[in-house]
Formats: sequence, C-alpha cells, structure tokens
Amino acid sequence: MEIQVRKAGARGGGDHGWLKTSHSFSFADYHDPKHMGFRALRVINEDFIAPGAGFPTHAHRDMEIITYVLAGAIGHKDSMGNGSTIKPGEVQRMSAGTGVKHSEMNASKSEQTHMLQIWIVPDRAGHQPGYEQKAFSVAERTDRLRVVASPDGRDGSVTIHQDATLAAGLLAKGATVTHTIAPGRHVWVQVARGAVKLNNEIPLATSDGAAVIGTGDLAIAATDDAEVLVFDLA
Repeated sequence: MEIQVRKAGARGGGDHGWLKTSHSFSFADYHDPKHMGFRALRVINEDFIAPGAGFPTHAHRDMEIITYVLAGAIGHKDSMGNGSTIKPGEVQRMSAGTGVKHSEMNASKSEQTHMLQIWIVPDRAGHQPGYEQKAFSVAERTDRLRVVASPDGRDGSVTIHQDATLAAGLLAKGATVTHTIAPGRHVWVQVARGAVKLNNEIPLATSDGAAVIGTGDLAIAATDDAEVLVFDLA
C-alpha cells in the first residue's frame, strides 16, 4: 500500500481579506500540474469566510459540489429555488448538471465560517441540476466512519452522480477506525482537524491529506481528537 501525503502548508490559495482559502488541488489562480485532483475528486478547498461576507451569485455546471461546514454557518441560495443554512454536522450536495447559479454567504454578522468545499467530477455531463442537504449527528459519527455521500444514497447519505463514497468520522484520541480498500478502489484521507496516524506509521495533522493506493485495510488512529473525511473512489 502506497501513501502519498499532501501537507497543509504545501497547498495553494491565499488571503483575500474576507476569505482565507487553501486549495489541496489546482483551483482558480493556483495551478500545479502535479496536483490536479485525485481520481474523480477534483477540489478540496478549505475556506475561512469573514462575518457577513461570501461568494455572490455565480454559475456552475457538470460538477457534484459538497459543502461540509466545520464552524459557523453558510447561507445558500440557488436558481433552483433552494434557500438554506448549512451548519456543522450537515452535508449539502448540489449537482450543477446542465447549469445552476448559486450564492454562498456567511450566515452570521459576527462569527467566521470555516468550511470545506468539495468538487467531484460526475459520471457524465448533462445531469439535471439537483440539491440535497442532510444532518448527521455527533453520535453517529463518533469513533466510526459514517457514510455521508454515496452514489446510491445508502444509509441516508446524500446522493452523488459518481462511483464515489464520502465518510466522515469524529475520533477521540486513542480511537482507531479501519477502512478496507477493495481491488480497483482508491482512497483520499483529509484531516479536517486534529491528528491521526495511517497504518501506525504515517502521521497527518490538521488540514493534511493523503492519497492511498493499494488494497487491504487502512487503519486511521487518532493521536489527538480528530475529524476526518475518507473518500473511496473508483
């Protein structure tokens, strides 16, 4: 099993005043041909959005966009008529498909929003635009990997148009979870906060990521309280 670490400090991005952002993969003005994505996983942006600020209405197409809030709240409005607020523990999926416009604004005038925006390339172009938002309790994510996005919506997860699964876990220091990588599958681990060790040998800290190539059991051990995202990709 090969593990390729993507350290937080090596990411692109910048400080725009109202937005501090870090890009695990090439995005906007940041371009690195060595980091264009991993399998169908195209974007992991870690955003810190100032109170009352955000992304005004803009367009997307042919992308599965997942919003995962770590602190604060983000307000969403789109051309499909959806309007909602996404808070920690909730996962939002917007399928841009043939085209959609939306805005994302910090829902608070006093608190910063901290979130991950994730883009997954769909299995084909031209899907109907769609929207979904679901909440996952602390209990169902504690010391386990809880599926929060999948192609078939299993276990109450949001549904994405791609052969990819996203699981989230809240791990107490000392806890270990295991993800089995089947033949033909590939895994990306993103540490949202805290610290873990992969297979008892590869340490990852807050905002680090890692591509895992190979089959078998991947052990994720929390060396501090941690929140992790695990992508299982074709």
